Parts: sequence; C-alpha cells; structure tokens
Amino acid sequence: MQEAHFSGGMIRSQSSKLSVLNRVLDGLIIGAAMWLSCLIFEVDYGRIYQLAALVAAACFLFLGETGSIYGSWRLAPLKEISARVFQAWVVVAILLVALAFLAKATGSYSRFVVVAWFTMTPTLLILQRIVVQSLLREMRSRGWNLRTLAIVGSGKNAQKLAAWVNESEWMGLKLIGIYDDRQESRAGRAEISGRIEDLVREAGEGRIDYVYSALPMRAENRIIRIVDALSDTTASVYIMPDSFIFDLMNARWINVGGIPMVSIFESPFYGVDGWLKRLEDIVLGSLILILIAIPMVLIAIGVKLSSPGCVLFKQHRYGLNGRVVEVWKFRSMRVCEDGQGIPQAKKGDPRVTRFGAFLRRTSLDELPQFINVLQGHMSLVGPRPHAVSHNEQYRRLIHGYMLRHKVKPGITGWAQINGWRGETDTVEKMKARVDHDLYYIQNWSLWLDIRIIVLTLFRGFVGKQAY
Repeated sequence: MQEAHFSGGMIRSQSSKLSVLNRVLDGLIIGAAMWLSCLIFEVDYGRIYQLAALVAAACFLFLGETGSIYGSWRLAPLKEISARVFQAWVVVAILLVALAFLAKATGSYSRFVVVAWFTMTPTLLILQRIVVQSLLREMRSRGWNLRTLAIVGSGKNAQKLAAWVNESEWMGLKLIGIYDDRQESRAGRAEISGRIEDLVREAGEGRIDYVYSALPMRAENRIIRIVDALSDTTASVYIMPDSFIFDLMNARWINVGGIPMVSIFESPFYGVDGWLKRLEDIVLGSLILILIAIPMVLIAIGVKLSSPGCVLFKQHRYGLNGRVVEVWKFRSMRVCEDGQGIPQAKKGDPRVTRFGAFLRRTSLDELPQFINVLQGHMSLVGPRPHAVSHNEQYRRLIHGYMLRHKVKPGITGWAQINGWRGETDTVEKMKARVDHDLYYIQNWSLWLDIRIIVLTLFRGFVGKQAY
C-alpha cells in the first residue's frame, strides 16, 4: 500500500534518494577519514590505505543493511541511530584487524594512522547524522515533512501510543485524533475525536497518512471492517499487537504452500543471521583466545598447584535444541560433580578451593569455554548453560524455561550483565534470569551482542552472587 502525499511534505518523495545519499556520504566519510589520518601523521595515502578504506566502507555498508542503519530515521531516536553506527564500526574495526593479522600485514600500516582512523570515523559518521537530524527537526518544526496520524481505539494501548507520539516530536508525526465507536463514558477510555466513519472520511480526503489500530486482537471483526473501509483510501494502516501477541516469542511470518502463517517459537538464527552469528563467534572468539592464552596457562598452573586433581572440569549441559553438550571450565572445587542432584555453589561452600573462589568471583574459571565456542557447542553471547539436573528441575516450575535452548548457550548474556548471575536459590531468581534470556532471544541483533560483550567488561565478570 502506497503512502499518501501530504502537502507539507517537501522531501517525502525524496526519502529513497536521501537513503542512497546517506550511503554515499558514509562511504566518502570513511575514505576521507583515512586520508585525513594519513595527512595528520604525514604518511603517504597509498594503495594499502586506500584498500583498507574500501574494504571498511564495503563492510560498513553491508552491516548497515543488516543492522537497519539505513532505515527510516523518523521512528528511531538519534541515540539509537548513533549506537547502531558505533556498534557497526566496532565490528568493522575488529574484522579489519583480524584480516590484517591473518594476512600478516599489520606491519605495513602505521599504528598512529590506524588508531586515528578508527577513532575519527565513527565520530564523523555520527556527526553527519546529527546534522541531518537537526535539519529535519527544524523543517518539521516549521511544518515541513510532517505526517499525520490517527489512532483507532480508545483503551490503555491507545493512550500510551498517543502519549508516546506527543512526546516524540522528532518523529515528525502529528496526531489528528483518537477514533472509536464505543461510548466515551466507559472507564479508562481516552478522549475521542470522532467515530470510525469520520476517520474513513478524513482518510479518503487525504488528510491522514497513518492509521494505527490499538484495538484488542479479540475485536477481530471490528478490525476487519475498519481495514476493509480504509482500503479505499491511501492511508498506511498498522495494527498494534495486544499483550497476547507480545507474549509470542520472536513471532514471524512464514509462507507454507502460499499460505501465510505465524511462526511463534522460533530461533532468530536462521539464514543470514545464523551465519552472521557464527562469524561473530569465530572471529571474536579467535581474537579473544589469542589475548587470553598466557593468562589461561597461568590459571592452569594455579589450579594444579592449589589442590590435587584435574585442571579442566567438564560438565554436561543442555545446548542448542536441548541437546546435551560438554562445557569446559577451570576446576574450582575439590570435587568434579556431574549428573543428577548437583547442588549449586553457595556462600562459603566447602567444596570450593581458595584459588577456585577467586576464579568463580571473577568468572575466570569460564575462560576455557572460548574453546567450546570455536567447537560450535557454545556462543560468545547467549543464555548461560545450566546443569542438566537444574534444567530438569526448573523446566517443570517456570513457564517457557526450555525456550532458552532455542539458541546456543553463551559465555555471557543479557541476564549476566543485568546482575542475574551466580546462585539462584529461589524460583523467583531463576525466573528473572529466564525472563532476561527470553528477552535476548526475542530482541537479538548483532548490535545487542556487541553491547553485551562491551558491558561484560564492566559488569559481567564480578558479582556479589557468584560463589
């Protein structure tokens, strides 16, 4: 369905051209930042630097497509756009360093130039967006490039949506009103601007660009009638899901024999996203293993000298799709328990060695799991793997518990950086951890993974509940 033309929308028809222009500007900025870095440090902007800038631009544009950097800016705040740009550039920088390392070409580049380029580029990319956003906001404040919006339904969802639109002037959306055929006097209802027939008439006159339906999904017949009536207008119609739809984990549309169906319990890592996730694990996992190789050797020596027994402790955990995998850790206890009836470590647990207590508090006992990542049994980011016995216990007590196994277990995760690590001595604590795991699965993106990895450096290694 095409969007309606609005008389004040000076650049609406140019949105696709602006998107192309934005991509061109990004490529030029990346190349210009490299040239400027070479100029500052008096290094010849030769072929190797031009090639690096070209590869970086190609990678950034690719990540921009998959990360929705070049989508409509109207519905995304500047903070979110800037975060996406920065995260994409971090991934590009890591890929370039990895490629240079594998090609044994790191010595061909000036470290000063590379550091300046890595720092300058995201700053300029974000600055460009700030300037464009400021220009668009100024245009919208003068009544240009606005789009009109009407809301169907007057319940709590409609009130929340109306408040959000009114508070978000940067979107350039002008709320025309709330329309409903139900009585205005009903409790908890918003002030109604007109009836549905008024909405259809105004949309038919080209006065409304967007129609958001905030009716509950149980009002199926009403929604069908309204959508059918609006099909004779040029307004774009969106249906706001109610709480039932929000509970559907990572629901997406699929096509089976020409019949559209909604996939409810689905992994986000199919197709390109699955390859992207695996590439992230291999590239970042390899780099991290190189960096932690010497510390791992020292920890292994410490484990061996601190108490008799093996250095690595291998425990069976549930992995992807509930399959049992072997997870490695540095031994932190005097025993190596596996199987049924394993008690969680508690404060002052006599099984934990003195050196092991330090490893557990700092999460250094989990470093061997980077090897599990390269093996494909785990991922850098994902729900933490629980012992098989704990899975069997909590799957009966917590609704949706096993959905966390729709993805590979991770070394760190959304739950861990939000403080839900260590002992879960109550069902409520475990439920909070599971809720965070399911949030991660529902909202996964490459950018969320990068955010979790970065925050792990500050929050994820040490916790009061890690014994």
